[in-house]
Amino acid sequence: MTDTMTPEQRHRCMSHIKGSGTKPELKVRRWLWSHGYRYRLNVKSVPGKPDIVLRTYRTAIFVNGCFWHGHRLRFAQMYDVRGMKLEEPRSGNNLRDLQDFARVELEQEYNKRDLQNSMCCKIPSTNREFWVSKIRRNQERDQENYRVLQENGWQVIVVWECQLKPSVIEHTMREVELLLNNNLLSLYKKHKPVPFATEEETPLPKAAELAE
Repeated sequence: MTDTMTPEQRHRCMSHIKGSGTKPELKVRRWLWSHGYRYRLNVKSVPGKPDIVLRTYRTAIFVNGCFWHGHRLRFAQMYDVRGMKLEEPRSGNNLRDLQDFARVELEQEYNKRDLQNSMCCKIPSTNREFWVSKIRRNQERDQENYRVLQENGWQVIVVWECQLKPSVIEHTMREVELLLNNNLLSLYKKHKPVPFATEEETPLPKAAELAE
């Protein structure tokens, strides 16, 4: 994609994008509120400080911008210094996990410029390596936040910006509602109250006996 902005224009444009209270987030909040769901925003005590927290459902909702979180991005293939293509690592895209190629000297900076854009995330050609590194860090932080939340008994729902277009937002939010209800049902089953043990009582007299 050809970048029509100068580096100064691109920096100024990106610096004005808000981290919270974004348009996609407001769409989700309005839909939830209008359908009777009550929530809290950016709760610091919850790991990862999710955009929306529904404590009753033990659910954290993240509303992710497609660009900043690299929605559907495909990272470039990795090559060693001899130009030979490497297979995908067994546990993600972390170079430290490439144990099968321990004897192969890897380039520290490998083909960042060859990142493949997705339909909803296009990397600017200006200062491209910076943006690729930033998106990678965002993705790694996201995955860590999701992991910590799930380990602490929270359910995580991720809503992407492209899923909130007018033509699909109703379908998207109905799916969110279904997930919330499933989460609530799971909590109920997990903490289902046990009926109190009562002593055996004398049977109550029948109506006919009372009339005598």
